[in-house]
Amino acid sequence: MQKVKTFLESVKIELSKVTWPTRKETMATTGVVVFIIFLISIFLGVCDVVLAKLMRMILG
Repeated sequence: MQKVKTFLESVKIELSKVTWPTRKETMATTGVVVFIIFLISIFLGVCDVVLAKLMRMILG
């Protein structure tokens, strides 16, 4: 039980050293991630349509 207590104390100390992002930074980063996911999904959708049409042309 002492090991657990020591571990949790060290976790608390380490977490106090963390520089947490501000709300503004978090929102900006989230916006970038959502935008990139949107672009990738459009790209994959276009690839899917093109490949499906190509397969229909090849296979008849």
